[in-house]
Amino acid sequence: MRLTALTAIAALVFSPGAPGIGDPYYPDYGNGGYDVSRYDLRLRYQPATDELSGTATITARTTQDLSRFDLDFLLDVRSVLVDGRPAGFARQGDHELVVTPARPLPKNHPMTVRVTYSGIPSTKLGEGFTAWVRTPDGALAVGEPEEAWWWFPSDDHPADKAYFDISVAVPDGVEVISNGTMPHPPAPDGPGWTRWSWHSARPMATYLASLAIGQYDVEQSRAPGGRPVIYAYSNLLTPALAAAARASVGRTEEIVDWESSLFGPYPFESEGGVVAPPGALPFSLENQTRPTYGTSHFQRGPDPYVVVHENAHQWFGDEVSLARWQDIWLNEGFATYAEWLWSEHVGDGTAQEMFDNLYAGFPADDELWKLPPGNPGVPVITPEVYLRGAMTLHALRTTVGDRAFFHILRGWPAAHRYGNGTTAQFVALAEQVSGRSLDALFQAWLYTPAKPTV
Repeated sequence: MRLTALTAIAALVFSPGAPGIGDPYYPDYGNGGYDVSRYDLRLRYQPATDELSGTATITARTTQDLSRFDLDFLLDVRSVLVDGRPAGFARQGDHELVVTPARPLPKNHPMTVRVTYSGIPSTKLGEGFTAWVRTPDGALAVGEPEEAWWWFPSDDHPADKAYFDISVAVPDGVEVISNGTMPHPPAPDGPGWTRWSWHSARPMATYLASLAIGQYDVEQSRAPGGRPVIYAYSNLLTPALAAAARASVGRTEEIVDWESSLFGPYPFESEGGVVAPPGALPFSLENQTRPTYGTSHFQRGPDPYVVVHENAHQWFGDEVSLARWQDIWLNEGFATYAEWLWSEHVGDGTAQEMFDNLYAGFPADDELWKLPPGNPGVPVITPEVYLRGAMTLHALRTTVGDRAFFHILRGWPAAHRYGNGTTAQFVALAEQVSGRSLDALFQAWLYTPAKPTV
């Protein structure tokens, strides 16, 4: 029997995509039913009112016979098109935008979703807080584990990485800093407006896509190999903060070169950093190609260690991203251990001394030992994943020896380049390289809520 195309489609069983990607820690983060390949964001932002408007064009492929699907998003939606046809849409839960295409979509179908929207991101709460920070001269889109909901619709989980083109029009005299490179200089976009465009040439997790809008001193140069280097320093910095920030973030090229010698070739098309206005951020974040730094790190003078930490994430977290948030130690433990290696490099103290001081400084009944970094629970950003994560790596180093250890450090990003990884995969790599069974070591350091025996 010969089926027509419409008859064949009618014979399929279509079902809704899941409202979450399947992460047990954050069941409603990300979405099921499709895989995104690209986000093309064309936006307009008015700092005076904090109003953001524009369109997001999402290129994706269905992973099931799909009747409807979710996007993670908080702003007000004017319209949704799926493959050029108007689609139904409705709100559900805290941050779900449920989209119903005019026609069901078969599995492996390449779809284009265009969302037109507007709103004031700083007024929106998601999971009890906002990752859009309004500043005296603009705004920052910086946050973890979620951040995209406040400014673009997405499959907001690092398991679904995609390419990005980000274009934002702002009033003349305002700067817009984002990820990757500028394919062309800022250009007029109607009377009184300038459009800034950014392009990311490698896949990126949604929480790593960032915006810094306001008055910034933007410095551009090229690394010796020709890679663009872009720094942006808030014009609101005091002279002392500006000097300390430049003395720290300005060492990015030196630090990236050193980290490349340990972790393998730098994985992205540009490098640099953004220093936020004073008091705007209580933290720093490893936004891909261009970390964003809060000024608390520079209150007492230059701090190259935070630059080491955030740029180590370019390999551990950005190039190799998490498949699930439970494995956050693969990001923070590695970046913290990079600080210990930098300390060895510059003669401030060895990694063994760092390890010994922590081990001796926290008695067996301290909270540090009660939370296993390989299964920290929610929230995932805790001191344990940083400190015990780094101690886990040092315990691995002393067990397998330096030669095997640094082979493992280089092998991890090489094995999962521009993809995702899990703790189980890292353990398997460590055992393969070292030729040793390491289950007991990782069980003690990652999963046991007690002080391991040394």
